[in-house]
Amino acid sequence: MKAIQLTNGFGFEELNITELDIPTPGPHEVLIRMKAASLNYRDLVILSGLMPIEIKFPFIPLSDGAGEIVAVGQGVTRFQVGNRVAGNLQQRFMAGSPRAEVLRDSLGGPLNGVAAEYVVLHEDGIVHIPDHLTWEEAATLPIAALTAWSMLIEYGGLQAGDTVLLQGTGGVSIFGLQFALMAGARAIITSSSNDKLERAKALGAWQTINYSEVPDWDIAVLELTGGVDHVLDVGGAATMAKSINALRIGGTLSMVGFLSGLTIPDYDVTGILQKAATVRGSQVGNRDHFEKMNRAIAHHRLQPVVDRVFPLDRIGEAFALLAEGKQYFGKIVVQI
Repeated sequence: MKAIQLTNGFGFEELNITELDIPTPGPHEVLIRMKAASLNYRDLVILSGLMPIEIKFPFIPLSDGAGEIVAVGQGVTRFQVGNRVAGNLQQRFMAGSPRAEVLRDSLGGPLNGVAAEYVVLHEDGIVHIPDHLTWEEAATLPIAALTAWSMLIEYGGLQAGDTVLLQGTGGVSIFGLQFALMAGARAIITSSSNDKLERAKALGAWQTINYSEVPDWDIAVLELTGGVDHVLDVGGAATMAKSINALRIGGTLSMVGFLSGLTIPDYDVTGILQKAATVRGSQVGNRDHFEKMNRAIAHHRLQPVVDRVFPLDRIGEAFALLAEGKQYFGKIVVQI
C-alpha cells in the first residue's frame, strides 16, 4: 500500500510516498481502506517539529480521515465490513472529561496517522459517519467539527438566542457558524477578507467584522451586542484579551487554537475577573461527543465546507496552502 511518511526528520521536504505492507487487524481491531483525510493546524505544527510530543520515525502524519472497513479482527462487535467510519483523534477517549492517560494516544502524533491507503484501528476508537456525506466531507469531522461541537454544545451549553463570536474562516470557525445556526444562535464572524466575510454571510452569519479595517473588533462586538455569550478563540496570544473583552458578564471563552502564538507576556487577568468569565481549553472531544455530533449532522443534513481537494501525491502543496493561512475557506482535504 501507499503511505505518506516523514522518514528522517521534520519538514515538508521530508514527506515521501512509500510502499508498505497492508496491516492485519488483530483482536478487536478493524482494517480501514482510507478514502480521504483533512489537514489541521495541529498537523502542521507536528510536521514542523514544534509540538512537544515524541515522534518516532518513520512517521505517518494526519489526524483526520474517513474510510471503509474492509476486514475485522477477532471479537469485533461494534462494526462490520462495509461500514463507513472515521477515527476519533484520541483513540481511548470514550467519554467524560479529558485525562492524561487517554490524551497520549492521539492519531497523527504520537500515534501514526491516517495518510495511508490502509489503517488498522481499535473498534473503540472509531465512529460511524453520516450517510449523506462524501468521503471528503466526512474527513473534516474528527478535529475541526468535533472541537466546535464540544466547545459550543457539550461544554459551552449553547442555546437558542445566544450569540457566538468566531474568528477567521478556517475549519473550526466555519463549523462553529454551522452549529450555532443549527442551535438557533446568532454568529458574528471576523476575517481580514471581505470576500470571505461575504461567503460567511451566505452561510448564515448574523454580523461580520473585517479586523484589518476594524482593529478594535472587540469594541465593535460590544457595540453590536453588549457582549457575546461565547467566543471560539483560534488566535491565542494576540486575540485572547480582546476575546475576553467581547464577552458578556458570565460569558465563556473557549481557547481552541494558537495561530498567533502561545505566550502572553505580563497578561493582566483583570478582564477575566471583571467579566466573571469561564475560560476553557480544548482537547477536541470524546467518542460520545463525536457520535452525538454525527447524529445531529445527519438529522440536519449539514454539509461541511471543503475549500480544496488535493491528490495524495501533492500533500506538500496542501500543507503549504495551510501554512499560508489566508487562501482557503473551510477545510483542505487530500484524497487517498
